[in-house]
Amino acid sequence: MAQVHPFLASRGPVAFAHRGGTSVYPENSERAFGHAVDLGYSHIETDVQATSDGVGVICHDDRLDRTTDRSGDIAELPWSEVRRARLGGTEPILRVEELLEAFPGTRINFDPKRDGAVEPLARAIQAAGALDRVLVGAFSDRRVDHARRLLGDGLAVAAGSRRVMALLLRANRIPVPFEGVDAAQVPVRMGRIEIVTGRFVEHAHEVGVHVHVWGVDDPGEIHRLLDLGVDGLMTDRPEVLKSVLCDRGVWDN
Repeated sequence: MAQVHPFLASRGPVAFAHRGGTSVYPENSERAFGHAVDLGYSHIETDVQATSDGVGVICHDDRLDRTTDRSGDIAELPWSEVRRARLGGTEPILRVEELLEAFPGTRINFDPKRDGAVEPLARAIQAAGALDRVLVGAFSDRRVDHARRLLGDGLAVAAGSRRVMALLLRANRIPVPFEGVDAAQVPVRMGRIEIVTGRFVEHAHEVGVHVHVWGVDDPGEIHRLLDLGVDGLMTDRPEVLKSVLCDRGVWDN
């Protein structure tokens, strides 16, 4: 592969605690991230929304309803309201700046969930001087491109859905244009389409792209994907993923 971004530099498969993990503490809470870091995770994955007054906050859903004790669309609420919500009824929502400050030695994979979240996220990354330890990925290639325009070519980025499809087509020998990114972060399959195959992984590596698979919690599936040669796995059960990687002698976090 070409020169690897510091975010991706690892001697073994990268283990990501997806939203910090959900097995012990509420997702995307400081306690969840702290639990993953205490387990030895060097990489965590999380999501960014933006409040009506432009504050980037760590939350997956557009609305507060599912994960907190309050309701409402985050984009329609000021930070003064959102900060009162409690994840799982107990844990405060973090601002992006707070997450970067709380875990200064941790690499963080950010997913801006809406267009309005990109600029607050970029400001926080820049203010923290954290460019070498973050990656920005999203379903939307537009959001990924916006983040790179704001932060420069030194930002590690993952393919959005358009680029993932292009990579999938190329892996099946259909020549379509493909613009460089650092990683493809994908589910094993999308509907009836199997994405993570041996050929997909092989072709991604040929063009210098790492393959990270999310939504992987089953030990048997973890083993199978590692046998295919994937570069990283994102799990809601960080204890399980660590156990498998330790058993294989490839825990490097």
